[in-house]
Amino acid sequence: MSSRYRPLGRQGGIARHPQLGCDIADRYPLGPSMTDQAHPDRLAKVEALRAQGIDPYPARGVAATPIGELLVGAGTPEAPGALVGTRVTVAGRVQLLRDFGKLVFAPLQDRTGRLQVGLERDKLTEWWPQRKLLDGADLVGVTGTLGHTKKGEPTVWAEVVTLLAKAVAPPPEKWHGLVDKELRYRRRYVDLWASEGVADVFVKRSKTLGTIRKYLESEGYLEVETPTLHPIAGGAAARPFVTHHNALDSDLYLRIAPELYLKRLVVGGLERVFEISRNFRNEGLSVRHNPEFTMLELYEAQADYRRMLEIAEQIVERCALAVNGTTKVTFRGAEYDLKAPFPRVGYTDLFREKNGFDFDDAAKVKRRAQELELHVVADPWKLMNDVFEATCEDTLSGPVFVVDYPVQICPLAKQKPGDPRIAERFELYVAGMELGNAFSELNDPAEQQRRFEEQVATKDPEAPGEVDWDYVQALEYGMPPAGGLGIGIDRLVMVLTGQDSIRDVLLFPAMKPESRGSRGELEKNAAPKP
Repeated sequence: MSSRYRPLGRQGGIARHPQLGCDIADRYPLGPSMTDQAHPDRLAKVEALRAQGIDPYPARGVAATPIGELLVGAGTPEAPGALVGTRVTVAGRVQLLRDFGKLVFAPLQDRTGRLQVGLERDKLTEWWPQRKLLDGADLVGVTGTLGHTKKGEPTVWAEVVTLLAKAVAPPPEKWHGLVDKELRYRRRYVDLWASEGVADVFVKRSKTLGTIRKYLESEGYLEVETPTLHPIAGGAAARPFVTHHNALDSDLYLRIAPELYLKRLVVGGLERVFEISRNFRNEGLSVRHNPEFTMLELYEAQADYRRMLEIAEQIVERCALAVNGTTKVTFRGAEYDLKAPFPRVGYTDLFREKNGFDFDDAAKVKRRAQELELHVVADPWKLMNDVFEATCEDTLSGPVFVVDYPVQICPLAKQKPGDPRIAERFELYVAGMELGNAFSELNDPAEQQRRFEEQVATKDPEAPGEVDWDYVQALEYGMPPAGGLGIGIDRLVMVLTGQDSIRDVLLFPAMKPESRGSRGELEKNAAPKP
């Protein structure tokens, strides 16, 4: 047996629970199905419940009213709500037990809020002995009369108490939640109910996605789904994750972007399409990067990057209003106003302003990269963009659009009429962080083939390893002029909710494998033993 698990038998020092008189040493060993977070006292209570014929994990729940509705229906003692005096049922997680002998108060929490229940001995004579088997973090259902305490707190005065699930792992200390950041990410299932404000971030994330969908559908867009497994890693510059399909005996790549499939649909006549997709890039972890992330991508026929700029503004502003009720947000200690329109600044102008020379002076770019102690890559255009990111991005407080990029770093974008050095592309920045990227889409099949071949020739591990001939063929059938836009959902939610790290807006961020010695760390955050 792995050392990360320890048996609870007599070797663990618990042969018989001293208060409950329950012999659990031989009947309830803590094997591989239980972690060392399970507390012996709570395990003993599970056995005591079963000995009394009570299932600590019943098959059926209760028909409960959301706590948020009950709080509204309770009103105040001075102005009682419509539900005061009525019989209601509530279900939730016990937050804290305050035992006064003949009376126990226990706040319950569900997804909509927190409401106190009052457990009185005289009203619960049959159930009353079971109160000693109840702990913080247990899930219960309570049916009773909604009213107020003498201090005015909305309370359900219990008539029936039903245990819905016994928590054998103790909760974190009630006032601080989970303090350790890494533990919070690993135990998100605890963090959501134990740490103040965490669940609200993910409610706002869901509202953000709903707002985007509603807006795009009002604009005539069709939501679609495209493959996650790709035969060629294309649509963006990134290292892919590689897997193998046994039946086809071929390597496949987890999607780094849905772009090329979405544009195939524009060729097919679905003139306005969008997808909110999970993308995968085999790169490092940072406050801005997670190998699995969520992107919005959309494409519209007869549009260009100017139309995409307007859509990006609308999405950001509408999401801010829907989530926060205002366009003003506080992010990383500064306030930003996300009300459209946003200012524009040219890529080449900004590069010249911050570096003192033009973007296409390769010799000066290389010297500047060396001054900045950047890794000098062979591709001069990639090096140029590395210099731009190092010298310009942090100055982009925003929200601001950086427009008109050098065509050499935009293999899927159309050239600007009158200036073949420039591509019709923009990126949206807030607080020095890129939120979105958009093009006037290249639809010339011969030019697209040439650019694909140039990418392949660089042998850059972040570039496609082969030409996507099927996509070139799709363009040969004719794609109308189109604009495309991508927005990083995780980063947008970071800004809208004021979270410094991408991990704080992902329910289950990528983590290093948990070491054996770290599993007991939750005990440092746990409430004192009962």
